[in-house]
Amino acid sequence: SREVDDEETLMWAALEKLPTNVRMRRGILTEDKGNIREIDVKNLGLEEGRNLIERLVKNPVEDNEKFLLKLKDRFQRVGLDLPTIEVRFENLNVNVEVYAGGRALPTIYNFLVNIVEDFFSRVRILSSQKKTFPILRDVSGIIKPGRMTLLLGPPCSGKTTLLLALSGRLDPQLEVSGKVTYNGHEMNEFVPQRSSAYISQNDFHIPEMTVKETLEFSARCQGVASRYEMLVDLLRREKAAKVRPDADLDIFLKATSIEDQVVSVSADYVIKVLGLDRCA
Repeated sequence: SREVDDEETLMWAALEKLPTNVRMRRGILTEDKGNIREIDVKNLGLEEGRNLIERLVKNPVEDNEKFLLKLKDRFQRVGLDLPTIEVRFENLNVNVEVYAGGRALPTIYNFLVNIVEDFFSRVRILSSQKKTFPILRDVSGIIKPGRMTLLLGPPCSGKTTLLLALSGRLDPQLEVSGKVTYNGHEMNEFVPQRSSAYISQNDFHIPEMTVKETLEFSARCQGVASRYEMLVDLLRREKAAKVRPDADLDIFLKATSIEDQVVSVSADYVIKVLGLDRCA
């Protein structure tokens, strides 16, 4: 046991002498038989990735919370806080122009008349018969970071419209007024789709893809965002404070923060937590 500890200590000492951009791709991997070796995280194997997740989250019900707390503790130990977002919306109004009464019925006659009327209204020959219908009216509120917010309301009360407005995914044809801010920044100052996700009631996916392929495709589309810069800052602070991180947690963070990763560790983690191992 002492020989293994000494060997691991020497590996970490050699790893800390490397430049930060090189250390981003190197990690100390513990194999099934207890052997340890230095690896290039970008070339992490399929079986190695599965074993890594199995060690971190062996029992999703009990170990996932411990894993997340361990992840949070690693950042806080060197005085680095995870980024949070506070969403504020003030006097939010959303209106839509629709046909009312019998003109709103989905009949062939209404369909043809609507096409003709829309054409003449565009060339300003006829006035549109559509009426303004309010979906949201003067809605204000705050969504605090680090909390779960429950949105309740009867059917057709505007819950979906509110969530779409907060995530920046409203139909451009809708009339929107009011202000939505992320940490004080308005929606036109950044790309809200990179900071928020809206999960629709309808699940759209490619049926020919497996569960694992679907999650890996989603992970590649999302990219690493700001995780790379955060990890660089974390490694520099740990080196300055002479803190040696958990080897498995270190590989997990590096594998989820590098572009063009061969094995998607984040997809394996989601599969494990959701209990989809048998149908991956």
